[in-house]
Amino acid sequence: MKVGVVIPSYKVKNQISEVINKLLAFDFSIYIIDDKCPENSGKFVENNYNNDNIKVIYNEKNLGVGGAVKTGYKHALAEGCEIIVKLDGDGQMDPELIPNLIAPIVNKEADYVKGNRFFNLETLRKMPFFRLIGNSILSLLNKGVNGYWDILDPTNGFTAIHKNALKLINLKKLDNRYFFESDMLFRLNTIKAVVQDMPMNALYSNEKSNLNVFKVIFEFPPKYFIRFIKRIFYTYFLRNLNIATFELIFGLVLFIFGIIFGILKWNESVNTGVVASTGTVMIAVLPIILGFQLLLSFLNFDISNIPTKPLSKNNFKF
Repeated sequence: MKVGVVIPSYKVKNQISEVINKLLAFDFSIYIIDDKCPENSGKFVENNYNNDNIKVIYNEKNLGVGGAVKTGYKHALAEGCEIIVKLDGDGQMDPELIPNLIAPIVNKEADYVKGNRFFNLETLRKMPFFRLIGNSILSLLNKGVNGYWDILDPTNGFTAIHKNALKLINLKKLDNRYFFESDMLFRLNTIKAVVQDMPMNALYSNEKSNLNVFKVIFEFPPKYFIRFIKRIFYTYFLRNLNIATFELIFGLVLFIFGIIFGILKWNESVNTGVVASTGTVMIAVLPIILGFQLLLSFLNFDISNIPTKPLSKNNFKF
């Protein structure tokens, strides 16, 4: 299988040589995407490497990490790559792990494989505290939003994807910035692609992250909410009406009714000084309990609804 490695390059001039040197040990097609880098990372690579496997591509304007990766994806697909790896140029990901990363795809066990820095508890001590907390919160959110309940470390940019899965995704709709990895998982779920984690250790040195934490706090939640609503609609209403659909509908209706009815009757009791009757209390409590049980049942169904059959085993024509 022809493997392409896409490296988005923005302010990684001091680290990218180490990454490329390790990659040259393999027979991979390497795509360096200079995303309007102020350090001219692309020119640096061209001036220091004369290798037919290395191709430097320039974006006319800065598109962000997602936009740079999409540029690399398009070139890799056009040149016949069957598996495309995304690798950051800052040296935090070990290129020697690529054979492990692509193995599930080669063996037709997965369509998309990503790194997981949370597997080895000992190595978590090396992760900066705030980054660890942030990734833990994002992992929990992503499970519900993207439907891959067995996946951790959703913002990990060390990934590999099979061309069949990539061709089913509309690259134009993928987020161009740091939401790219989370958005990719959402898009993969819409095509029922199989996703797996690969345990890895994170490598941290003196590189400076370009990610603005405060911007993420305000930018990510609305995007998560929109994609969560879309996933639920696509999965349980548009494509397949099943028992989980009705559990969700009746669960929400009963739960919300119980909450609203209970608040109104509580407020009425406070204003009038008359204690609510047992029957009134039960009318509020029972819908809440039943609704909560139905929502738990829906959640259980959703967790068990993770895609398990790789697209490469289906009879699709690409």
